[in-house]
Amino acid sequence: MFGYIIINKGDMKFKEFDIYHSYYCGLCQALHRQYGKLGQLCLTYDMTFLVMLLSSLYEPETKVSGAKCIAHPFEKHTVRDNIFSSYGADMNILLACYKCKDDWVDEKKLTRLLYGKLMKSSQRKISAVYEEKVRRIDHLMRELSIQEKKKNQDIDQMAGIFGSIMGEIMAVWEDEWQSSLRGMGFYLGKFIYLLDAYEDIEEDIKQGRYNPLIKKFNDPDFEEEISMILTMIMAECCKEFEKLPLIDNVDILRNILYSGVWYRYEAVRAKREGNTAGAANGSQGVKNA
Repeated sequence: MFGYIIINKGDMKFKEFDIYHSYYCGLCQALHRQYGKLGQLCLTYDMTFLVMLLSSLYEPETKVSGAKCIAHPFEKHTVRDNIFSSYGADMNILLACYKCKDDWVDEKKLTRLLYGKLMKSSQRKISAVYEEKVRRIDHLMRELSIQEKKKNQDIDQMAGIFGSIMGEIMAVWEDEWQSSLRGMGFYLGKFIYLLDAYEDIEEDIKQGRYNPLIKKFNDPDFEEEISMILTMIMAECCKEFEKLPLIDNVDILRNILYSGVWYRYEAVRAKREGNTAGAANGSQGVKNA
């Protein structure tokens, strides 16, 4: 469930992309600083969005520097690093550990099992720092696992559980902005869970894996219904976002929420409809022949 909260680079100014990338690099450095090279392996754009959002909202002291790395070995690139880079790194590791466990249970991916074991001590460290938050997230993860084993086809309930997990992650402190951050995370999490199920539905059916959309997949209005649900969810997410008093980098954040998050959905739908059209054309061609 990673890689959905991304930018639409085509609609972004060069300066905006450089700023976005500097937060991405700051998160990467925080992962390396706190968890070594193994930590960097789970770097995601999703947590970059969280770091930028919290940085824009709380305006912490941010160190701006230049650095070289393996990905950019020949010239320095700008790096922005602050307390939310460290928080994002912790949450990145936490979610990666849960995902490794999930991938092992569902698909028996040995590499994920090994990575999860290697990062176990890091997960315990995070649990000690954010004891109450991790306790709530762990409870929700267990409930999600239980319902998936029951093959629960209630889309709203399943997506809602993951939404509550994202709400816990985005509400970094208990303060005046907690409600909007938690609400925003809730709808963003629902969007991610549903979109992940939508992208994987055909492969999950083929492999006999759980997916909350299996019963709906063959409905004639499946595509339209999913599109409508996703649109409604993101509308609520953006409503909570607009309640926050954001100034710095707000255009970049809007680029992600109003455009970037739809990239994977549009790509998957276009591919699926293209395959359907291709199959139909192929059948027609055989008939005409």
